Amino acid sequence: MATHHTVPPPLVKPVQLRSNWAPLKPGLNDLTQTHEAPAQTSAPESGLSATGLACFRGDRQLFRDLNLKVDAGQALQVRGPNGCGKTTLLRILCGLTRPEDGTIRWRGRVLRSHDPDYLRDLRYIGHNDGVKLVLTPRENLRIAMALDTGADEAELESALARLDLAQFMDVPCRSLSAGQRRRVGLARLTLGGGRLWLLDEPFTALDIDGTGTVRALIEAHLDGGGCAVLTSHQPIGIDADKSTSIDLI
Repeated sequence: MATHHTVPPPLVKPVQLRSNWAPLKPGLNDLTQTHEAPAQTSAPESGLSATGLACFRGDRQLFRDLNLKVDAGQALQVRGPNGCGKTTLLRILCGLTRPEDGTIRWRGRVLRSHDPDYLRDLRYIGHNDGVKLVLTPRENLRIAMALDTGADEAELESALARLDLAQFMDVPCRSLSAGQRRRVGLARLTLGGGRLWLLDEPFTALDIDGTGTVRALIEAHLDGGGCAVLTSHQPIGIDADKSTSIDLI
C-alpha cells in the first residue's frame, strides 16, 4: 500500500508581483528576480530575503510590497516612527506573525511553517528580555540551552562574560538593573551558533558601555559570517560596508 506524505504549507505563499510594482520607499532592494544559476565565487553568500511583504493591523495597512535582503556578514537596520510596523516585521520574519502577502527565503529556500533548519539558525530577541526574575543569569541561560541551543556550561559562562556579567552569574535577576537584565537576554544570542539574529531594540536600557559591548557582539557575529536584522531609533554604529537600512513610514 502506498504511503502518502503531507507536505507542510509554506510559511508565506509566493506572490506574483504586478508589472507596475513599486517598493514601499525608494532605495529598498528589488528582489523580484530569482537567480537560479550557481553563484559566482565573488558573490556574497545568500542570507535572509523577503519580497512583496504586506501586513495590516485591523483595517490599517502597515506596509505593502516590502522587499528586503541581508546577506551573510551584513546587518539591516529597520527604522521608522513608533507604530509603523517594525516589531511586526520582525515577528513576520521569525514566523510568529503571518503577512497578508509575500515570500520569505532563507539561504535561497522559500520558508515553510516551523522549518527546523531555519529555527536552528534563528535567534530572536524581542522587546521583552525573556528573563525570569527569580532565577540567576546562569539559570536563565541553562533554560535556553535545554530548549534548543545544545551549548554546554563553558559556553554559557563565556556568553555571560562577553556581556560583562561574569560577576553576576549567580545573582537573582530581580537584583539586577534593567540594563543588566537586557544583557542577560542578549547573552542567549551567542549560544549554539545561530546564523541569523533578529533583534528588536537591542540597545534599550543599556548605558554607553553596554551599548558598545552589544555593538561589538553584533560586529563579531557579522565578521563570522552571520547576519542580523535589528530595529533601533538610534544609529547602530556598525561600519557602512557591513550594514544597510530601510525606513518604514
